[in-house]
Amino acid sequence: MLAKIIAGVIGWQIYGPLGALIAVLVVHQFGGGLGSFLNPLSSAERQRIKETFFTTLFSLVGHLAKSDGHISPAEIAHAEGMMTRMGLVAERRREAIALFQDGAAADFSLDQCLERFVDVCARQQNLKRQLISYLISLALVDGEFHAAEERILRRIAERLGFPPALFDQLIAMIGAQTQFGNDPASGVDRVAAAYVALGVDEQVSDAALKKAYRKLISQNHPDKLIGQGMPDDMVKIATERTQEIQTAYDLLVKSRAGG
Repeated sequence: MLAKIIAGVIGWQIYGPLGALIAVLVVHQFGGGLGSFLNPLSSAERQRIKETFFTTLFSLVGHLAKSDGHISPAEIAHAEGMMTRMGLVAERRREAIALFQDGAAADFSLDQCLERFVDVCARQQNLKRQLISYLISLALVDGEFHAAEERILRRIAERLGFPPALFDQLIAMIGAQTQFGNDPASGVDRVAAAYVALGVDEQVSDAALKKAYRKLISQNHPDKLIGQGMPDDMVKIATERTQEIQTAYDLLVKSRAGG
């Protein structure tokens, strides 16, 4: 709210009433906070964040896959599928595989990896959420949430500043969101799953439901993520997440309308 007020004042001083309105709308839409609005990333900063996010993600994917003592075929397939959906060129794919192997090595330092990521991406809270979301997706891909995986994910979430309650909610939401992808799970109550996917309970008002939906869409908006330093090739996966969220929301709107 403070960011909107200050942006509105600045817009008014420079361009008058219309400028104030546009400034407030920009802050609302892209939601990076006042610091991001007044101090957008330079191209050098954005490139540094891109490389750090890429390095951190695939290192942690390898570390998480090996956390239960072995790397399962499903986890390998998920990592390879991630690379394919990102459309990585051969050289970039080899780099991702090397990072995966480094993360799975016995001498890999989780603390050092996270320290580098936080140091570079401290301003980008949404990228931290994207990172933990990708890792939770990997942990859930084989249908089991191993104790070792949970232990590591909780360490990562804590280091990134996510309280335990929010971490638990993210696990539930992401698990539910995947049921609305290209290969939806069968034998589930899809309406109940849709509420979980949006992070709300079934008694929520229509207005609050729409607000939760819009917030999730904003967090995964491709233009916003690129502006925050998300690697371009990784935006494709975030776009898939928005489609899952959209499908879940559409189902709830139809259900509430008696459809």
